[in-house]
Amino acid sequence: MKTLGAARAVPAHIARAEARKLIAEAALVGLPTKPKQKYVPRFDEYVHEFWRDYAQHWKPTTQKACQGYIARELVPVFGKMQIDQIERVDINRWRDALSKRTGVFNRTIPLMSVMMRYAEQLGHRPKGTNPCRGVSRYKRDLPERYLSPIEYKRLGRVLADSELPNPDVVPAILMLLYTGARASEIETLRWRYIQIPRLVLPDSKTGPKTIYLNRQAVDVLNALEQGKPDDFVFQATRSGDPINLSQYWHKIRKRAALPDVRLHDLRHSFASTAIADGIPLAIIGKLLGHALPESTARYAHLADDVICESAERVCSGLASQMGISHDQL
Repeated sequence: MKTLGAARAVPAHIARAEARKLIAEAALVGLPTKPKQKYVPRFDEYVHEFWRDYAQHWKPTTQKACQGYIARELVPVFGKMQIDQIERVDINRWRDALSKRTGVFNRTIPLMSVMMRYAEQLGHRPKGTNPCRGVSRYKRDLPERYLSPIEYKRLGRVLADSELPNPDVVPAILMLLYTGARASEIETLRWRYIQIPRLVLPDSKTGPKTIYLNRQAVDVLNALEQGKPDDFVFQATRSGDPINLSQYWHKIRKRAALPDVRLHDLRHSFASTAIADGIPLAIIGKLLGHALPESTARYAHLADDVICESAERVCSGLASQMGISHDQL
């Protein structure tokens, strides 16, 4: 029993109003109540939350790139939409709008997918509703250039005879040729990273990385005048800054009659040479420092060519031993 108070202390009209209120509340007991609707941020509001929580775990270069993609590509398209209202049809419409900028879409869709997945974890979207899942990227013909044996010889002659103002250029390019490393990994190499027979990089495009040195690469390093542990191994002229190989490479490749060869193609050529020598793709992935097998899989067609060529040689030998020529078949 509920008591409102003493009859002398509570006026009748107030008591009747309170009683009606209590009766109404009692009638609602056990009935389902409408839950308070949770506030769902718009995409442009969510960007700040995502950036505060997530971007701190990225490298500075990744942060800079992703910040640009969000500001230039994502906010103008999805900024005014609520996070839980972005659907697959919206992603496909955005994809179609970038049909003439396919590289931009391919680089931005993984970021959008990460943002949507994190929105699910925060409760801004229902679980399992990432609208980017299953959206295909544009297929692109990536330029892949491999040096032939003759081209290697031409490049070798130019490097041997080159007279450049910076004596560190040729040894740095030789390190690219002998290790398959990325240009940035050699350009920013410090003496303390060298632990022969390997280079132990605290950071790279794929995180910490070990580069294994062959005898030729070790000879290149041993021929250099060693600096302090934190000095760059290959430096710009008359400064302690890291070398910029791109500014010299244009002249070198022109002299070698290789105008279409990029510095990064030396890395592709390293992989191509390894495959031709019968080294398995898994080992090549380790040598190149690939974080994912998919990165090495791009060279699979080269391995197929080597296998087919080997099969051709074996069968030709068998046919010769049996005295069978193709003309007789």
